Amino acid sequence: MADFSASASGAGSLRANAFPIGLPIAFALAALADWLFYDQPIGISAVVFAIALAGGALLANFTRLNKAQLLPASLLMLAALVPAVEEFNWASFLFIVLALGIGLLLTTNRKLSGIGEQAAALCDLYLTGPFRLLGDTIRLFTLPTLTAGFTVWFIPVLLSGVFAFLFASANPLLAKWISLLNPGSATSQVSLSRVLFWIAALSLVWPFVRARWRRKAGVTADAVVATTTKETKPVQTIDLLSVATILRSLILFNLLFAVQTVLDVTYLWGNATLPADISYASYAHRGAYPLILTALLAAAFVLIAMNPGGPAEQSKVIRPLVYLWVGQNVLLVASSILRLDLYVQIYLLTWWRIAAFIWMLLVALGLLLIVARIILNRSSEWLIRVNLITLAATLYICSLVNFPAIIADYNVDHSREVTGKGVTVDVHYLTQLGPQALPAVDRAIALRGLDPSLTRRDSLVEQHRRDMASWRSWGFRSWRLQRFLDTRKSSTIS
Repeated sequence: MADFSASASGAGSLRANAFPIGLPIAFALAALADWLFYDQPIGISAVVFAIALAGGALLANFTRLNKAQLLPASLLMLAALVPAVEEFNWASFLFIVLALGIGLLLTTNRKLSGIGEQAAALCDLYLTGPFRLLGDTIRLFTLPTLTAGFTVWFIPVLLSGVFAFLFASANPLLAKWISLLNPGSATSQVSLSRVLFWIAALSLVWPFVRARWRRKAGVTADAVVATTTKETKPVQTIDLLSVATILRSLILFNLLFAVQTVLDVTYLWGNATLPADISYASYAHRGAYPLILTALLAAAFVLIAMNPGGPAEQSKVIRPLVYLWVGQNVLLVASSILRLDLYVQIYLLTWWRIAAFIWMLLVALGLLLIVARIILNRSSEWLIRVNLITLAATLYICSLVNFPAIIADYNVDHSREVTGKGVTVDVHYLTQLGPQALPAVDRAIALRGLDPSLTRRDSLVEQHRRDMASWRSWGFRSWRLQRFLDTRKSSTIS
């Protein structure tokens, strides 16, 4: 028993010493990712980074490597890189991701057994691994006097900074005010997208640099050593999301979001006069997608912080702050929808813009369901089930909607040829929507006085004819289109 305790203590010290080594490796990999990927096309660079990541993971986890598995893991990695060398696409990217995870599992895991347990460990690596960086970094601060105050304010200040960056990128008025605080400063040249890229890169490489495998019972493989020595050495735990931390976070978040809310109510909804150097179009169009990202981060924080039955959820002070903050986020999503609507009114509809509308509505509904879970005192499983039902209902409704016809009809009805403003209808784009856009294509050709033979109209008709050649491909929507084409042909002949 003494020998086991000694070996366990030694292993624990090795891992403790390996933790600081992982930080420079992680930063080196993030710097390499910045050089290879940021604002650059991706090809063989993905292979280079995968090799570097695999090497960095082996170096950082060297003391716990299963040497017998190095050869099969290397062969697996080489085989997975071949498709990316041939051509980088989604399939080759998936092979690289899977090979990195399986290779790490083979070389650093000695505890997990069984396909189901290993699959769960890989899911944990991919889904929750990127979120370990924050907690692991906090654990470096071991001085109790520093830790107590630091952990209470670290989350509020860090997330407030992230939200401030997102608001500044979404709101030209806020960006102008921030630049006026320190004109000419070098910090004003820092790119929000680059900062977010570095955060994402560090978060993604960290679970490979510091490998930890969650066991079936919900315990990490590293924790096995800790449990054997917990009676001889007290373990210091850090509560990153204590009630005090959540309270301070919500106060800061509500104040920060209130600035954006007031600006949106004043300028976006109220049509107040903007400064001369900021156009209304710039204010309206710039922030739709960053604000949705902000709402998603807010929803994630509420889900993590307001654990069902936890002290934060039972707090009579925190609950109203959560309701207020979620309400501001719903208004934020509504502002994003309005921004996108204004953009569509000028630049017309596309598939991606319709998808964005649907996604924004789902985000807003998801926020309201989070509030419903808190008010009704339901479990997280209830929230997941209701969201899945909502998603399934949305997909079902979308399956019944003829989106190509809607996009094409909208673009023709709101084009410059019809309304006298906006942009000219793009007949080429309409033909890319497929045969269901043919009624709108015919209207667009007539409005612009184009020769149908110079467009793809005839090829769309031929494509539809081939699709309808067999009864096996019959569909009610296609049948309605065929009736339209037959009616139009008869009227043309007569």
